Amino acid sequence: MKICIVLGTRPEIIKMSPVIRACERLNVDYFILHTGQHYSYNMDRVFFEQLELPEAKYNLDAGSGSHGEQTGKILGGVERILMEERPDVVLVEGDTNTVLAGALAATKLHIKVGHVEAGLRSYDRQMPEEINRVLADYCSDYLFAPTENARRILIGEGVPDATIFVTGNTIVDAVYQNLELASSRKNALNDLNLEPKKYFLVTAHRQENVDVKKRFEGIIKGLERVADEFDLPVIYPIHPRARKMMNHFGINAHKIKFIEPVDYLSFLQLEAKAKLVLTDSGGVQEETCVLKVPCVTLRDNTERPETLAVGSNVLAGTSPENIIEQAQFMVTIENRWNNPFGDGKAGERIVEIVEGVQG
Repeated sequence: MKICIVLGTRPEIIKMSPVIRACERLNVDYFILHTGQHYSYNMDRVFFEQLELPEAKYNLDAGSGSHGEQTGKILGGVERILMEERPDVVLVEGDTNTVLAGALAATKLHIKVGHVEAGLRSYDRQMPEEINRVLADYCSDYLFAPTENARRILIGEGVPDATIFVTGNTIVDAVYQNLELASSRKNALNDLNLEPKKYFLVTAHRQENVDVKKRFEGIIKGLERVADEFDLPVIYPIHPRARKMMNHFGINAHKIKFIEPVDYLSFLQLEAKAKLVLTDSGGVQEETCVLKVPCVTLRDNTERPETLAVGSNVLAGTSPENIIEQAQFMVTIENRWNNPFGDGKAGERIVEIVEGVQG
């Protein structure tokens, strides 16, 4: 049996790292296809090296473009490689254009598709990610649902129960495995002169937030109010595109500490020791839940409702009043919630299921 692992963004590399490690450990025949959706493979190579992952066998370097243009480029490139390699199963993870293109290319060639993190729904069709994840689920032969809730969603949409496997979320494996790697590296807090639990950490990058002046302005004003209220550093590793949109909209901020984007292991260290994380990232909502760090989500909805149910996370949207109100609430809670995303063995389960079904 041969497995093809398709990925194209850094969050996908993180979440697929446990699956890749399980393939190595179980001596499975597999290869990695990197689409280059966010960065070229040469730029992501440091990411592979830092996480101690084997190199990608194929690199498409698809690059940016409109959703249709980018998806089309990836679709054509993946199809060409699948026709040459003829793997038995293609594994995709999440909700990116890479996921949709990889799943479509494989299913049209009658190659089995496994969707890691199947069954997530925000029910917001304005998000391109929602379209991608729904379509990928309907292309898939094996739906690796991270939770029982995700399984119930899929069954409610008519997906056959026999094709759904509740595995836990690979983010748990990734946090445990990569935090261990991070602890052997330099200390990110020392580099920024920060003390544990005496700073706030921010990520905001989503198109529906940073491309809309009113929403981005609301986030920045809310963060400034958090800095004022608690008199603690608010650290925002800002992506160049978000910085560009701040400049474009003429949004000013004086109380937020903007820093260059940090590598993943440094970010994991900063996340683990933060007093509170404010984010619009789905993966960060999960990571903070696993790390027992309170989270305020700068969105109106989430496809991670489990974090809301256990109390590790709240939705604040982008209104400054809501952001400060939810931050004030979340810093008072005790982080005794149970992690709803599994035991950290999802990667191994996924590979064993594929081997068992295909074998």
